[in-house]
Amino acid sequence: MRSRLLSLAAVLTGTLTVVGSGAVSAAPTWTDPATEAVADFYVPPPIGGAPGNILRAEPSVVALSAPGQPGMVPARATRVMYVSNDAQDAPTAVVGTYLEPAVPWLGPGERPLVAYAGGTKGQGDQCAPSKLMSQVVSYQPPGDLIFEYDLLAISSLLSRGMSVMITDYHGLGTPAVHDYLNRKAQAHSLLDAARAALQLPGSGLGPNAPVILYGYSQGGMASAGAAELLSSYAPDLNVRGAYVGGPVVDDQYFIGHNDGRSNIAPTYAWILNGMAANYPSVRPVLDAELNDTGKAILNESLGKCAVPMGLAQLHAHTSQWTVSGQPLTAVIDQSPALKEAFDEQRLGGLTPEVPVLIASAANDEGAPFPPIHAMAASWCSRGVPVQLDANSQIPSMAGIIGTHVLAFFPALIASQQWMMDRLSDVPAPTNCGALP
Repeated sequence: MRSRLLSLAAVLTGTLTVVGSGAVSAAPTWTDPATEAVADFYVPPPIGGAPGNILRAEPSVVALSAPGQPGMVPARATRVMYVSNDAQDAPTAVVGTYLEPAVPWLGPGERPLVAYAGGTKGQGDQCAPSKLMSQVVSYQPPGDLIFEYDLLAISSLLSRGMSVMITDYHGLGTPAVHDYLNRKAQAHSLLDAARAALQLPGSGLGPNAPVILYGYSQGGMASAGAAELLSSYAPDLNVRGAYVGGPVVDDQYFIGHNDGRSNIAPTYAWILNGMAANYPSVRPVLDAELNDTGKAILNESLGKCAVPMGLAQLHAHTSQWTVSGQPLTAVIDQSPALKEAFDEQRLGGLTPEVPVLIASAANDEGAPFPPIHAMAASWCSRGVPVQLDANSQIPSMAGIIGTHVLAFFPALIASQQWMMDRLSDVPAPTNCGALP
């Protein structure tokens, strides 16, 4: 297993970047890619049914294989559009991809489902994981490039015989604006992806199959948010635990911590675009507070993937975006509407009812460690069995291939046995008494 991960890592390292009831109310519509354009799949039909209800589904293809090693993603893939709820709890359509492994599950009990939340892909519709899985790379001139690097972790899970359902999140691929790093919307998308997979005809999963929430970076935030909302939003799911890798815990802290770093700059625009689309009070504030440069950055970033070259990189300091010349964090603090929207994204205020493994590099230059430690301590104070693995061996590094990216690999390996133990009902470890 370790050699398999390292083989995939060699291929993918250069492309990694920072950062109710589920009953089916109607039969899904199955489409044939040979007769229906893929783009049409992402235009939602009338949305009906409970969260997790399947609106349509079609066979899909996972195109990636490593050089000299064909078939490294051994699974049958199905693209699924399902019902979820957005940040305002309104019904919406989200797309995901279900991967049924080609190898048997050799662990205890029935085959488990990993509800997988991917890392940062961008805000353009072409960045949706369900689209990236069907091609090696997405490139739009002059410099908008993205690679489906999450296939590294997904392949390792499939090789263990675990089914995987990866969500595109709300607004990626579909007409809505992707609300990047939105706590509720991401959590809803992930939990409803699990519901949809359990309902998918022919999935081979039982309605009460064990579920693991899993994500790193943006996905770590989604997994953490899903763990916090599980008991109130999706108590029907048999979730055994949540792996929360390198999460962004506090959007405002994240912006302030990274302000001035050109490779992170587009993420601030994605956050603001999502908030403007989700919170009616935010749009007029941004219109008043952002100068022409800031507005142009937000507009350009709407269509960008996670390794773009554009205005945001040329104006990495957010003080260049504002009319006042103040950084975004100061503008947020001075605006009640912005402050309320940003505070709503912060994790740690609710109580997960499942064991949690948090993996984070203490020197992470992308998803900063102090808010992660605070989230872990908050959960511990509520009696949650939390294991916080703070990798201090990776030094602080600048650039795209930095600490945040490199920490992905040891965290991926460490998460495997933790997941197997949760599925085997081994008592969950915790280091709450001596958090690193």
